[in-house]
Amino acid sequence: MVALVVSILISLLMAAGIFWYRGRLADDYKMTWGEASLFSAYIFFLLFVVFGIVPHQWLTLAENEWSFRADRLFDAGGLLTAKSQGGWFPFDITLRVVSDSIAAIIYIIYLGIFSKMWGIWQAPTKSDSTDVETSTYGRPLVRRG
Repeated sequence: MVALVVSILISLLMAAGIFWYRGRLADDYKMTWGEASLFSAYIFFLLFVVFGIVPHQWLTLAENEWSFRADRLFDAGGLLTAKSQGGWFPFDITLRVVSDSIAAIIYIIYLGIFSKMWGIWQAPTKSDSTDVETSTYGRPLVRRG
């Protein structure tokens, strides 16, 4: 349980670090090659934690400590008792299916968080009232002379 909580906290703190760093940058700031390389390594480690370590720690906790095995049935306190066990629900749900479904939900939640983060990172922070007119190709139109 401790490993799962620590891995989630590490992932959230690393994500918060991205927002902190983004807030420190000027609107027209261009990253250097070295900064981009460091930031890509940071993002790689964050993705490794989020999509590798956190779901692994959940599955380890569920299967080892909480015994979410394939031979134990999930009946939600009698609400989803399967027909094979004398209930109304049409099929059996094992606890392993529940733990794997929660792992898939973890992936989906983090994917949504990353999509939001990427959108925030790409968006300009302030509007510039001195926008330069652009061509149909998106290049700025600048007069010479």
